[in-house]
Amino acid sequence: VQLQAFGGGLVQAGGSLRLSCAASGLTLNGYVMGWFRQAPGREREFVATISWSGATTRYVDSVKGRFTLSRDNAKDTVYLQMNSLKPEDTAVYYCTADRLASRISSAQAEYWGKGTLVTVSS
Repeated sequence: VQLQAFGGGLVQAGGSLRLSCAASGLTLNGYVMGWFRQAPGREREFVATISWSGATTRYVDSVKGRFTLSRDNAKDTVYLQMNSLKPEDTAVYYCTADRLASRISSAQAEYWGKGTLVTVSS
């Protein structure tokens, strides 16, 4: 089972990026998906979760109104659209999967992908 996050890169403040997380060896149907990020010298931080149906999303306050999490279960892929990016969004972003939202929120998800680096220049 592998989660692969991609789509990171360098962008100027105010710009946009879309991160994707694809699963192999696992069908994401039935799994809550989430994103975390870790900035240099800081602890890993919860960013967002999405229910298995896609009907419910939750975001950390700092990204509300700027980030949108969605999913395509037919493609076993989730997407994190990041708009109006700020330098403080610079971090390595990790996707996670678990059957329980509570385990994702507490950073105890069953599956974690390797991160993708997002750098926002001022």
